[in-house]
Amino acid sequence: MNEQSVDKARALEPLSYHAAVQDYLAEHEPAVWDKGSGGMSEEELAELRDTMLRNTYRLEEAGHPQVFAALRTAMERLGIDAPATLYQANDGTMNASLFYVPGEVHLAFFGPILEKLSEAELLALMGHELSHYLLWQMDEGAHYRTSRIFDQALSFADAKPAHRETARLLSLYTELFADRGGAIAAGDTAPAIAVLVKTMTGLTSVDPEAYLRQAEELEAKGGKSQGHSHPEVYLRARALKLWWEGDAQLGDWLEARVQGPLSIESLDLMGQHRLTSLTRGFLARMLSEVEEGSDEIVTQVKAVFPDFAHGEERLDLAEISVEKIDDATRDYFIALMFDLAMADSDATDVVMLAAAKTAASMGATERLKASLRRDLKWTKTRTDKLVAQAEKAA
Repeated sequence: MNEQSVDKARALEPLSYHAAVQDYLAEHEPAVWDKGSGGMSEEELAELRDTMLRNTYRLEEAGHPQVFAALRTAMERLGIDAPATLYQANDGTMNASLFYVPGEVHLAFFGPILEKLSEAELLALMGHELSHYLLWQMDEGAHYRTSRIFDQALSFADAKPAHRETARLLSLYTELFADRGGAIAAGDTAPAIAVLVKTMTGLTSVDPEAYLRQAEELEAKGGKSQGHSHPEVYLRARALKLWWEGDAQLGDWLEARVQGPLSIESLDLMGQHRLTSLTRGFLARMLSEVEEGSDEIVTQVKAVFPDFAHGEERLDLAEISVEKIDDATRDYFIALMFDLAMADSDATDVVMLAAAKTAASMGATERLKASLRRDLKWTKTRTDKLVAQAEKAA
């Protein structure tokens, strides 16, 4: 990739997950999306300003010229033109935060962070926090509206797990977006990564390149982020470096490291919709494997999808391969096959043979065997015989 292409790839744009959430809300929750507010009430604005004045020290340029110089440079590099107010909070934990007001920048600093950063690192910190403002301003406030919708949804005690997981992932991707803004403001990834490490450790001096080597070592262990509001620092450092270098596989890498394989135990709203679609196609495939099945089996399918019709599109098992779903979701598909097998005692053997063949194709033979022993109380001999028959049939 030439330098011009790399610079284009570094353009600060919302990540695909931001767009996916908005598309989902617009298509599946149009009333919620249309009523979602992208602004703040006068009461909210007044309360925010009062809180900041009561609980922080407001910085002025005469006393903190370097801080304001960094702020102006970062705003210029990110294309932000708005009045800005800076505050130092009394919390001792090193951090910084944007308090969003449309058309105004309000940044608060916590702990000794302003004293711990170099000039370049201060630019990166400013760029990161300003990028939150930039994102909320983008697309006529659509991303801020999305954030507000989930904030309101999660304020209720009966908020659904899928809402919580969507909000969690949205927050993780938002931090990755802001990390990119920090690198743009500083002109390099090293200061942005140094800020992440200093915030995590409280150290005054760190080596970003050494931490990247550590991040690469951790990445080799695989696994997805367990972060609630921010991805783990090592993932953020790697993600930022890959983005800065214009890595062509970054999209797939992020999906694997932030979201991970589809898991029935932690579905976001889009995952919930996807699993429903996969289930429908999977059942269509199973019916085709047993010659469309008996009336009892079809009734079982219609208990899940009342509108299920003959000739439904069959699922390509590559869509639920080992890399694309986790063990809990594999167990779910195995349970679906067991339900079909138990629906008609006259067809149990035929369905079980199809189930064993399907499990082999989706890399779930061992989990099928374990389920047969545990859930259906099959003997080892009977289980091994079924698997052998499936291998022979295949």
